[in-house]
Amino acid sequence: MFARLARFLAVTPFLLVAAACNGTSADGPAKPAKEPAPNSGTTTGEQELFFCFWNVENLFDDKNDKRNTIDEPYDNPFAENKALRDLKLERLATAILKLNEGKGPDILACCELESVRSLELLQGALNARIDDPKKKYLSLAMRNLDAGRHIAPGVLSRLPLSQQRTRMLGGRSPLRILETHLYVNNHDLCIVASHWTSKLKQADGSDGESGRFKYATAIYDYYKSLADKNPDVDFLLCGDFNDTPDARTLTHDLGSIADIKKVKAGGQYPPLLNLMAGKTAEKFGTILYNGKPFIYDHICVSRGLLDTAGWSADIESIRTHTDGLIRTGATRREPWRFGDPERDLKDSERGYSDHFPVSVKLKVRPGASEKKP
Repeated sequence: MFARLARFLAVTPFLLVAAACNGTSADGPAKPAKEPAPNSGTTTGEQELFFCFWNVENLFDDKNDKRNTIDEPYDNPFAENKALRDLKLERLATAILKLNEGKGPDILACCELESVRSLELLQGALNARIDDPKKKYLSLAMRNLDAGRHIAPGVLSRLPLSQQRTRMLGGRSPLRILETHLYVNNHDLCIVASHWTSKLKQADGSDGESGRFKYATAIYDYYKSLADKNPDVDFLLCGDFNDTPDARTLTHDLGSIADIKKVKAGGQYPPLLNLMAGKTAEKFGTILYNGKPFIYDHICVSRGLLDTAGWSADIESIRTHTDGLIRTGATRREPWRFGDPERDLKDSERGYSDHFPVSVKLKVRPGASEKKP
């Protein structure tokens, strides 16, 4: 099934970007959380956590970075117009905190972030609206990436993310593929968030399929390297893949399928379970493209997340969220975009993003009791 992958298993070693990034609160930089290490941490009993991924549509920061011609229409307005920037952040923060029955996600992965600074601004906007200190987003994982468009992935969490194990994947030319780790109850969850090449016409005249192939194989090769060492690794992949669950880039190159039995069986080329596979675009679609709904945003899990040890995913809880994210009076299931920042629009005409968020519930079991000194 995955014979084509064999040609790509000898990948260039991934580079570790060493610079750490600390989170901020609404009042400024937050004190960095103590770095969690493998097989250490507080044992708190079984926990259920709400995970969400959202393409937040061109979230640019408050600095004019003189970006390329494609990004400049977003870089300048958001850097120079505080009211516009605050409105974008307010829209996103309000929608995010309505998820999970009004509690907000415990772990939030995003893409289309210009920079670490843009994710810090979102973190601050969220924390400013949260009264309970235990519910604030105290941990941030992202790396600045200067490659093509500045629409990178990042992760916010209420629990400490490992800064030492946060990096961009892709070898000598890192791609928009972020790896980070979350340790709870001594259990390690590997989170990979990514934003693949668009289907918009590329410079070479193609629809970007070769770019998406590059992302799919880079991610699969990395996952396989982990699974070769530990077949039951707890691995969660999410992102805007700009392709549907049945596309060859996902089923063949990424190895993400709908057959849970095959995923549990593993094998030489262990597949991933795509929680969106087999779902209808009418109910689970995350974007409207050329007037039709498509599932472009995905959450995939390894077989380690299908067992009862360490971390697990409630695969039946996968959901695409639309409540409040469709323009009032709309006649079709279309995400309400924030819109071009250079257009002269009223605040009431601006929405949220051109994608809907997707979510899944996770569970982490108790860890072994820590020894007292």
